[in-house]
Amino acid sequence: MKKTVLKGGLLAAMLCACAAALAQRPILIHSHNDYCRRVPFYQAYAQGVYSIEADLFLHEGQLLVGHDPEDLTPDMTFEGLYVEPIVTLYARNGGRAWRGSDEELQLMIELKSETVPTLDAVTEVLSRYPEVFDPAVNPHAVRIAVTGRVPEPADFGKWPAWVRFDGRWDADYTPEQLDRIALVSAHFRNYSRWNGKGSILPAERERLEEVIDAAHAMGKPVRFWDAPEGVTVYYTFYDMGIDYINTDKPEVCAEFFNDFGNKNYRIGERRDAAQGVTGTKRLDKATRDFAGFRNDKLQLSKSIGVYAPTYRNDGGKGRVKNVIFLIGDGMGLAQIVAAAYANQGLTTLGMKHIGLQRNNARDAFTTDSAAGGSALATGERHDNRHIAMSGDGEPYPSLSDYFRDKGRAVGVVTLGNAADATPTAFYGHSVERDNSDELTRCLLDGRLDLLCGSGMREFTRRADGIDLVGALKEKYAFVRSVDEMEGAQGPVICIDERMDEAASESNLTLLADATRASIAKLRERSRNGFFLMVEGAKIDYAGHSRCLPGSIVEMLSFDLAVAEALKFADTNGETLVVVTADHETGGLTLLDGDERTGRVMGVYVTDDHTPLMLPVFAYGPRADRFCGTYWNTEIPRMIRAVTE
Repeated sequence: MKKTVLKGGLLAAMLCACAAALAQRPILIHSHNDYCRRVPFYQAYAQGVYSIEADLFLHEGQLLVGHDPEDLTPDMTFEGLYVEPIVTLYARNGGRAWRGSDEELQLMIELKSETVPTLDAVTEVLSRYPEVFDPAVNPHAVRIAVTGRVPEPADFGKWPAWVRFDGRWDADYTPEQLDRIALVSAHFRNYSRWNGKGSILPAERERLEEVIDAAHAMGKPVRFWDAPEGVTVYYTFYDMGIDYINTDKPEVCAEFFNDFGNKNYRIGERRDAAQGVTGTKRLDKATRDFAGFRNDKLQLSKSIGVYAPTYRNDGGKGRVKNVIFLIGDGMGLAQIVAAAYANQGLTTLGMKHIGLQRNNARDAFTTDSAAGGSALATGERHDNRHIAMSGDGEPYPSLSDYFRDKGRAVGVVTLGNAADATPTAFYGHSVERDNSDELTRCLLDGRLDLLCGSGMREFTRRADGIDLVGALKEKYAFVRSVDEMEGAQGPVICIDERMDEAASESNLTLLADATRASIAKLRERSRNGFFLMVEGAKIDYAGHSRCLPGSIVEMLSFDLAVAEALKFADTNGETLVVVTADHETGGLTLLDGDERTGRVMGVYVTDDHTPLMLPVFAYGPRADRFCGTYWNTEIPRMIRAVTE
């Protein structure tokens, strides 16, 4: 294998990318047999790993890298593959392994030939660069750890103090010798035959934990070599308290542990919480100002309550006077399950009548919110980006139109921008979801009794020159807070900018409050009954952001709104509640968890929508009609059928 040199822009990109990844990684990644990589050193370094390993032979006066003597070639020199790149990077980074980061880099050297002459040759080479390899000269220096043919502990003092050694968990070191131990390594196969799938046998886990406890009692990190590898191994070793992951796949391992706080959640616990703000640039025009998920505010102190329905009118043949249609934008089964485990229960899962819906767009396998929301609103398949309108520009009547024509009050509530795709599908028509001016102008038709969401700029900053707010005030009471809705007279538009904020403990009930107030307002508006659509908009945002904590907290906010709908349905007896989604976002997969504590671990496979089938939950009279498997377009058709 020939020496590979990276120059210019590629190297500079590596320098910037690594520091950010290191900041939130909860475990030390060790690139085992690094010289076997396609691009030795740089491949692992680009992932921001903590430790990089090279096996060394002293061969004919040269330090050569390789696993076995027959692997050795003159171009695989220790200096060319590892020393020179590290020295160059330290000069570029101002005496640090990574620019802008104090994280350390360890170079593990496995001695494969005779101990004393090989280690002497290593120290002779590294001693030329004390500013890079000696912590006494540079506190950010590369840490050297010697493994393989480690000298006897009594001889550790024969080499410079910056040379440290791999230790044994069952050795009896003196304090001076222990000070020279960098870590403790053990052969995994001496304690377990686990293949990395499923769970480790309890007896084998106990033996491994004995090693871990002994190493930690010495104050040293622990590594197991010759261990299996894979995602299950990664999170199992993390949970066991193993400090190093010994990996032959540094890219895969680093990707799993990068941004680890956004892959884990437990209510009441701040362990490994993500730092800063998790946001996205993949949102559309109406939601481009979303400020992101402030990770410190996603740590709830306690679970939310779960409402137990009475089932008094559930599934019966009684009259359906009112319909509450709740749409969790981006909410797939994994999002529901993650929130249910974290909260140890959800009101939504108390609904007994369950179906599955297909949701492909007419012109694409994977739907966007416009096509998905419009299908739920109208009962017609749509092209992506179309809002309640055919490909030929023909408006499709929505459920809002249907119920309005039946003399029932109509309301649309979203925990997001009132001009975004899903809410506009229930009051507007356009072939382009970003045509906010055209869509909000549809409100002048006066077909709604209530609209609630955020996004005042969509009403005031307009390209069409219309004073929309002034025109709407002639038809609606225009309020700026959910708290003002019930006191407003006549039809009402509530633009409350709190609806644009990510859910947190301080505003977790906001969508539920809006739902409860909307039910009261719509009952006041019509004795014939009402239709109310309620959207949990930011479950989708969390998927685009790959933020599991955000997804769980937004799901809990949505579930509180579901609880308000079910409470009303139980007291009213003539209300059908339907809960579903327009699409799934992120391809969320759950990997691990703990039923007892509510800990959940999950990863996203994309930052966009997926075409997964979606659950449909129904409660109240005629709820049994919603069982089975069907297209998303069947949901509004069934709603119309049971209310005729």
